[in-house]
Amino acid sequence: MALNVKPTRSELINLKKRIKLSERGYKLLKMKRDGLILEFFKVLAEAKDLRNDLAVKYARAQEMIAIAETVEGSIGVKAAAFSASESPQIDLKSKNIMGVVVPKIEARSVKKTLTDRGYGVLGTSSAIDEAAEAFEDLVETIILSAELETTMKRLLDEIEGTKRRVNALEFKVIPELIEARNFIKMRLDEMEREELFRMKRVKSKSEK
Repeated sequence: MALNVKPTRSELINLKKRIKLSERGYKLLKMKRDGLILEFFKVLAEAKDLRNDLAVKYARAQEMIAIAETVEGSIGVKAAAFSASESPQIDLKSKNIMGVVVPKIEARSVKKTLTDRGYGVLGTSSAIDEAAEAFEDLVETIILSAELETTMKRLLDEIEGTKRRVNALEFKVIPELIEARNFIKMRLDEMEREELFRMKRVKSKSEK
């Protein structure tokens, strides 16, 4: 890069400004990267707990549906499932984590009362109720899990992008700017010495 710059004082001033700006940007990006990493690990810890919870709730839902099919038969379970009059409603919103837009999922009508489930209370056993409740719990956890998993992916993508910019500034942009600055300073010093030497020769000749 040093060979492509003009050894002038105005160029030297411009390079010094660019170095200061790059170093300031480097510090800010490092702070952002470190902050994003902290946020990522917070979400990761929460997601790990949720994954364990999800496995437990899935196992319970499978157990409850097996019991319900034993008591009511598969046709009775399907009839109860198809009688549901209202499906869960999902509102997809967003929130901001250090400049990263991540999803905020709000669900309605996931957990229902006995009367809201649609099937007749008198015509079914408690096994249907327990299976329905277990799957409602499972769906709620799946929705929350989807929010956290998407948040982690977006944070990770932003971390990787920020790391690339930090590395580019640290190992390429700033060193090249410093190299160009040092080159110009060296050339200006050489030109100043040459000019001083020339003036001395002129003065010496004039005195003779």
